[in-house]
Formats: sequence, structure tokens, C-alpha cells
Amino acid sequence: MAKFTLIATAPMGLEAIVAREVKNLGYSDVVVENGRVEFQGDELAIARANLWLRSADRVQVKLAEYKATSFEELFQGVKAIEWQNWMPKNAEFPVDGKSQKSQLSSVPACQSIVKKAVVEKMKEAYGIEWFAEDGPLFRIQVALLKDIATITLDTSGAGLHKRGYRTLSAQAPLKETLAAAMLDLTRWKPDRPLIDPFCGSGTIPIEAALLGRNIAPGLYRDFSAMQWPSVPQRLWDKAREEAKDLAKFDLPLEIIGSDIDPEVLSLANYHIRQAKVSDGIRLKNLPVKQLKIESKYGVLIGNPPYGERIGERREVEEMYQDLGKICQGLDTWSAFILTSNKSFEKLYGKRADKKRKLYNGRIECDLYQYFGQLPPRNRDENK
Repeated sequence: MAKFTLIATAPMGLEAIVAREVKNLGYSDVVVENGRVEFQGDELAIARANLWLRSADRVQVKLAEYKATSFEELFQGVKAIEWQNWMPKNAEFPVDGKSQKSQLSSVPACQSIVKKAVVEKMKEAYGIEWFAEDGPLFRIQVALLKDIATITLDTSGAGLHKRGYRTLSAQAPLKETLAAAMLDLTRWKPDRPLIDPFCGSGTIPIEAALLGRNIAPGLYRDFSAMQWPSVPQRLWDKAREEAKDLAKFDLPLEIIGSDIDPEVLSLANYHIRQAKVSDGIRLKNLPVKQLKIESKYGVLIGNPPYGERIGERREVEEMYQDLGKICQGLDTWSAFILTSNKSFEKLYGKRADKKRKLYNGRIECDLYQYFGQLPPRNRDENK
């Protein structure tokens, strides 16, 4: 199989986590840049990366990267790509674009030039003048940064955060990819309890269950490249069989999600069933101050309301105070809270051991990290 450069795009602040996930798949030649992680792979790597990457946005194939300060340079660079090696003559190939700090600043014009260059190359390759574009989807992107043009093909289709289990949505849902990244930062292991006191529609508990049981997050969904002749179906079948063999579908888990809103918990229950992890998660309908924790060496993780609306502020501040009181006596527990509220530490009653800047959509947040005692190596001592 041919080797080429793949790009796992990553939200700001998550590049190192995505790079770690790529390396865990066995790809060692990893280059980390702002917003993306590059690595070398073959057609099977396209399937494996889409199935397994938990925190990346999507997987792209990099076809070219070169300097382009004029439309002619952009055109010739795109036309030099052997598009016929990827796309059949009936391919649908829309062009997306973006430009930052580049002389070619008109994105629509750049998209038009790229489209024209691809058509000209395809005309030469296939000996036809008109393309129906009624076949498999090949979404092309031209990204210009400081006059360097990067030409990619998107292999994912819908973003990788769309696992397929969250068909219904609560207000201000946390993206699955961000939830997975937060869990990665906790270093939680499936033999430890985990509680999300603000579980909403269930994203963090579900992602924890998938992680704990080593279930590939893309196992139950489709991807654009599944329709590509250049990535045969047998490779997708091989990658899915590998994922099923590695999964521990019946591994016991102690994951609890709680929320004060019974309606949102009904959504969580539905999503948990859709994700096929019902036996690994328990849901409770109660406010934070009624949360009772009796087990040891667990992880408390959550994305509570931020209190940005004036009417919510007092209620949210009290919630943070209640959370701090509960966690005061939990020396063996670690807590990880994502919020944009700059008063969190004061309300919680303790300065975080560590903070990490993350973005929940476009909202700049901090992940406040409080580290408890680690469990003894011999877990029999704790029984």
C-alpha cells in the first residue's frame, strides 16, 4: 500500500492529546502544529484513524503543500496533483477554503481556481469534458497560511465528534471530542469509579464508558472514504474487525452521571442506550449538594453551567460552593472541572493544582484540576 501524509485536525489546545492518540495507534513519525497533527500512513491508516481518534475533528489526506502568491501558482500546484489516482470520473468534489495572512485573501476566488484546476486535470486524465458529480464525495480543502497553500482531501465526512449516539441534544451540549480529551487529561482507568455531577445529555459518562471498554468511538458510524475506490472495503472491514477484537464490551464499570434536570436525564438515558453502554453507567436525578460519595480513588469530572447569564449567576455560584464542600473530604478523589467562570477557585474554596486552557466551542475555558491520592498498586488492599 502507498504511504502518504495524513492530517488529524485538532481544536486549539488539544493537539498534544491528538498526537498521543495517533502514536497509540502505532504511527511514530508524528509532527504537531497549530490545529493539526501530521503523520505518515497508508489506506488502512485512513480507516484506523477515523475509527479510533477520540479527540480529533477529522482526518485529511495532504495532497500538496507549496508557496502560492498568485492565482496562477495556485492553479498550477493543484493541477500537478494526480487527482485521477484518488477520484473516479463521477466523483462529487466540492471545494472548501480558508486564508490567513496570505496575498490570496479572497477565499471564494481561491475555491474557484482550485475547482477549475481539478476539472482541467480530470479532463486530461479521463478524456471527457463534463463531470456529473453524482458519485462518491471527495471534499477538497485549500488552506492558505502565510502564502503557503495546503491542498487536502477530507476522509471523514461528518466531524469525528458525531459518533452516532447523540441524535437528540440538550442545551449547550459538550462536544464528544472535547469530553474525550478531558478524560484523557484525568488519566482515569476503568478500575476506578467516575462521577459526572452535571452530566446533562450524558456525553462525558458515555465517552468514559467507550474509553474504559476500549471501544473505538467511530465503530458504529460511516465515513466519506468508505465510498472511495482508493480505500477498498476490505480495509474498512479489517479495521472494524480489529476494533471489535480489541474492545472489552462486558468490562464492569462504575460510572455515575447525575443532574438536577429530569428531562435532560431522559436524553442521557436514550443516548446511553444508543451508544450500547447501558450496563456501564448509572444515572441519578439530584442536585450537587445531595451527591454522596462513599467509594475511594475515583475521578469527579464535569462541565457545569458557567453562569454567564445574569439570572443564573447566583445559582451557579452556589453550585460551585456545594461542589467544593463535597470534595473537601474526598482526599483520594481527583476533580476536573471545565468552566469559563473566572471565580471558580474562590467559590470552590481551593486553588487548582493545575489549570489548562481549553475551548468549549468558541468559549475560552479552564480545566481546573485537583489531584487526589493515587490508588495503591495492589488494589486488594483497598477492599
